[in-house]
Amino acid sequence: MKVIEIQNGGGLENLKIVDRPDPIPQKGEILIKWHATSLNYHDYLVGKGLIPVQAGRIPMSDGAGEIVALGDGVLDYEVGDKVMSLFFPGWTDGPPAFRKIAGISGETLDGYMAELSCLPVNAVTKIPSGFSYTEAATLPCAGLTAWNALTHTGGIRAGQSVLIEGTGGMSLLGLKLAKAVGARVFATTSSVEKTERLLTMGCEAVVNYKEDERWGKSIFKQSGKGVDLVLDVGGGSTMQQSIEAVAINGKIISIGILGNGRKGQITFPKLFFKFIKMEGIAVGSRAMQLAMVNAIETNEVKPIIDKVFSFDELKEAFQYQESGKQFGKIALEW
Repeated sequence: MKVIEIQNGGGLENLKIVDRPDPIPQKGEILIKWHATSLNYHDYLVGKGLIPVQAGRIPMSDGAGEIVALGDGVLDYEVGDKVMSLFFPGWTDGPPAFRKIAGISGETLDGYMAELSCLPVNAVTKIPSGFSYTEAATLPCAGLTAWNALTHTGGIRAGQSVLIEGTGGMSLLGLKLAKAVGARVFATTSSVEKTERLLTMGCEAVVNYKEDERWGKSIFKQSGKGVDLVLDVGGGSTMQQSIEAVAINGKIISIGILGNGRKGQITFPKLFFKFIKMEGIAVGSRAMQLAMVNAIETNEVKPIIDKVFSFDELKEAFQYQESGKQFGKIALEW
């Protein structure tokens, strides 16, 4: 089988296609033939060498494919079943714990930039009915992060308001999931074209953050009293404006460090006098992923895929991701 390895400490020039022996499923394992993956910011950091990994690591935390063989004792799946990966294969259910999240697909464990791999039965879930492999491959990281932020952690309800930041895959899936539960959605973006597309998707108002540096205040005014929930994707680069945008007694869910967001400043008095609840999350559990699949099927939510590359174009896909031109997910299929 063919896989892509990260060699010589990382960097896009060190993403190499190599041949490995086909794996054989052991007791309690399934053999999966992968057909698609999608790009996340975490994958980009690994690919660029900004998150160091073991030499020979297979990257990519998303995968969707079909089961082609079963190990002894596997009763929950059949050959031909369509499945998708988990970002944290060891986090089955319950609250997070170090032992559950120490294994990270495409970082501390091999990811899914491979034609075949063997996994324990609890390391995958079914894909939503009617989804292609490429559509399903957008869900294990970005989709589950949005689902967890909105529902499991954020507790969003019909009639409440949500701020979606940017037009990456997680943000747009969050927009669709929020609309599905009856929430009012506000958004930020960087261009007139993207603004128009967000409005056609049902956003009540969109602020161009490149033209309005104090976009948090603008969102606060346009939403009437501030938004009930903010999905903050920038960390230090966006948090101060997220605090401006949120309502009194509102929530901010921190889910990313896009751009230059590892460190930043916040205005603490706003945090106190707005009685803001802030929480950080990282993707979610298998139980959450199963709930997300059921919700997607019930509400017929589909991801937006901007561009699709082939197996041997991972470097080119990352370079396109660097451009920031995408509206939705970037995927690879084979």
